[in-house]
Amino acid sequence: MSFMQRKSGLLKAMAVALSLALPTVLAVSAADARIGGGSSSGSRGTRTFSAPPPTSTAPGSASQFNRTMTQPGQPGMNTAAPARGGLFGGRAGGLLGGLAAGFLGAGLFGMLFGGGLFSGLGGFASIIGLILQVLLVVLVVRFAMAWWQRRNQPAYAAGPTPSSTDGQQSFRSGLSGLGGGFGGFGGGSQPPLQIQPADYEAFERLLGDIQSAWSSEDVGRLRLLSTPEMASYFERDLEQNQARGVVNKVTGVKLLQGDLAESWRENGADYATVAMRFTLADKTIERASGRVVDGSDQPQEVTEIWTFLRHPGAEWQLSAIQQVG
Repeated sequence: MSFMQRKSGLLKAMAVALSLALPTVLAVSAADARIGGGSSSGSRGTRTFSAPPPTSTAPGSASQFNRTMTQPGQPGMNTAAPARGGLFGGRAGGLLGGLAAGFLGAGLFGMLFGGGLFSGLGGFASIIGLILQVLLVVLVVRFAMAWWQRRNQPAYAAGPTPSSTDGQQSFRSGLSGLGGGFGGFGGGSQPPLQIQPADYEAFERLLGDIQSAWSSEDVGRLRLLSTPEMASYFERDLEQNQARGVVNKVTGVKLLQGDLAESWRENGADYATVAMRFTLADKTIERASGRVVDGSDQPQEVTEIWTFLRHPGAEWQLSAIQQVG
């Protein structure tokens, strides 16, 4: 193989690697802005792997948790069968999944360099080529792991659809209305835990206070307003922002509408899952220069499902944030 052919092959390989990696980088960057990173994090007790009922505010299904400390195998959890391990199972597809990814990477490089589908590893002996091949294999394995994880995560249980004939009331924000825009019991059957107007006011207040603490990077306040699990996720996300030299500023949080999806008691604690539609201005700023690198001051509308936890004699805390699918 001539030098020019090898150089052309290297450029093709780099283009393939960049085309695979760039969408992932952009997706992570766009998702890591506002608090929670636009993902689903936290725990809902024994209902962590059961979907909250839809409401008029969030008629779609709630996304499964990307980050949770609750394990599917814990007693009382309503989960599907765990993913298989061993030769054919596991997060990354087991042994066969790894081998298939490796052969796929070698085959792609073999085709790029004109040596056939299965000659990439033998005909590509340079150090740079080997590094590029390893990078491509890693990317393929990561995509395979993500696909397999989504396939083997416990299926969510379907919740009842809100009905206007269930005798329950709902409210929207404005100059009038109860709880600054929250519904009464916006979805499902009558919950055993009665949520009062003061509770709705606490939920709306937490929405603004948590966003404010996140924007000012006040870790101490985040620990007071959220559970230790959620606080640990927020701290980790803030550390990543600091490592990247940016700070996320969230302002102008305004609740537009909210509905109670469900509320219950377990192990002496109260839980309330609430669908909220609100507006905020979300922008990411470079720490050194103050330059806006993502987002703007233009308000955007967001719908999320927040779960709150209250221990006896204590205040409500944020326990989970879920995106709406």
